[in-house]
Amino acid sequence: MGRVVVSQTARKALEAMPAKERRRVKEALERLGEDPYRPRPGADVRPLAATDPPKWRLRVGGWRAVYVVAGDEVRVIEVFRRGRGYRVE
Repeated sequence: MGRVVVSQTARKALEAMPAKERRRVKEALERLGEDPYRPRPGADVRPLAATDPPKWRLRVGGWRAVYVVAGDEVRVIEVFRRGRGYRVE
């Protein structure tokens, strides 16, 4: 597919999480470059309803990542803990 670009907001969230969880989330984000639409063990992928451009959600344990696919690039917009909810913009 292509490369994965992480926003400054998502990067800060990654830096703030515990090392073990950060490693697991980073690995899942890197695999989005292979196929950003396909769920895989340990990484559940779903489209977010009523978003334009279409946004996707990656679930890794108790963490969520919201991303957009633009051409051959996957842009990770934000990473947050489960339960915070989603902002549809």
